[in-house]
Amino acid sequence: MNLLRGGIDFLTASGGMHGWAMATAAVVSAAAAVVGSLLVVRRMSLIGDAISHAVLPGIVVGVLLGGRPGGPLATAGAVAAAMLTVWLAELLRVKGRLSEDAAAGVVFTTLFAGGVALLSAAASRVDADPGCVLYGMLELVPFDVVEVAGIELPRAFLGGVVVLAGILGTLWMTWRQQLATAFDADAAAVVGLPARAITNGLLCATAIVTVASFEAVGAVIVVAMLVVPAATAELLVSTLPRLIMVAVGLAVAAACSGYAVAWQAETNAAGMIASLLGVAYVVAVVVAPEGMLARAVARVRLSWRVVCEDVLAEAWRAEEAGSVAVAAPRGGMAGPLASWWLTRRGRLLSNRQLTPAGREEAEMVVRSHRLWETWLGRHVRLPVDHLHPPAEWIEHYLGAEMRQRLEADMAVSPTGPVEADPHGSLIPPER
Repeated sequence: MNLLRGGIDFLTASGGMHGWAMATAAVVSAAAAVVGSLLVVRRMSLIGDAISHAVLPGIVVGVLLGGRPGGPLATAGAVAAAMLTVWLAELLRVKGRLSEDAAAGVVFTTLFAGGVALLSAAASRVDADPGCVLYGMLELVPFDVVEVAGIELPRAFLGGVVVLAGILGTLWMTWRQQLATAFDADAAAVVGLPARAITNGLLCATAIVTVASFEAVGAVIVVAMLVVPAATAELLVSTLPRLIMVAVGLAVAAACSGYAVAWQAETNAAGMIASLLGVAYVVAVVVAPEGMLARAVARVRLSWRVVCEDVLAEAWRAEEAGSVAVAAPRGGMAGPLASWWLTRRGRLLSNRQLTPAGREEAEMVVRSHRLWETWLGRHVRLPVDHLHPPAEWIEHYLGAEMRQRLEADMAVSPTGPVEADPHGSLIPPER
């Protein structure tokens, strides 16, 4: 309860300064996440990065012509700079024979550097400075307000809401076209969809989002907002609608928590927001359904299954050889541990003899091994003494379908069906 009261006090302090700052960060981050999701699934993150930097000279020119950051003139200049970036990058790729990423890198670094130089040269005539351009000034956003229906709203917040609403509305109206071009733009163009127009619209939306984020987080940090939430969501979900929703949720959460942490730590809010997004991405890399943790668990489970199947196969071969006592399992500590586990599961008896269930599982492992040895001996013509190692590895990966295919392949051989492996050992039948 005290934590909730403290949060409310923080949001409403100084006339709601923190609340408005966090709301502004949330809406511009959400808008960037929506556009960034489409960029990421279309593998256009680099061009989004390029545009978010290269719009700077267009914004500066718009301000020099009498506009203001985030206003119509600055937006028009940014869109023009975005289209110029795409055109120049394509020109360098075709005429200069550069790779696509190299051409984009040359163009956006040149235009961004030119924009910084132009801004520095005109610093006395424009209402902006290079520091704000690079990382924004989210803490001061609540002090620049406009009156709407008798209510004073931060200008950056209002602009962010308008941009977010426009992007969501456009996405809703063009959803089928966006979905078709997101994964295969060439195929969409073949069936008659305006793939090029949709791509240009996406680039314009990237420029508009950059302008809307300009005052709050700066032109550099917006790159993280465009790419990182969507890239993180892509690790966690597998459909575009869910990707957009997760990306927006991550962006808004990082915006609000990043601002609060930055205020307590007395550091830049935009930088903290981007840092938290980076942390979220690292966490997703670890815990995603196909992330590092899942792959590590899968490797451990596979290794454990291999050890258990080896123990069962050894016991089966011992029974086949007529041995009364089964030798101690191999594999260091893993072998005895697997033997204990198989006993607990009812696959082995206390004297390491097979139970009916264990015998059935062991037969399929041995069947896979001997079928593969036979197939290699017939089609690859390896020497008999070279057949065991590859078969011992593959026996753990052959399912019932693959075993049937191997048996069927060898059954049509001129020599007739095969019942024994090249060593003369009988191949157990499929159960």
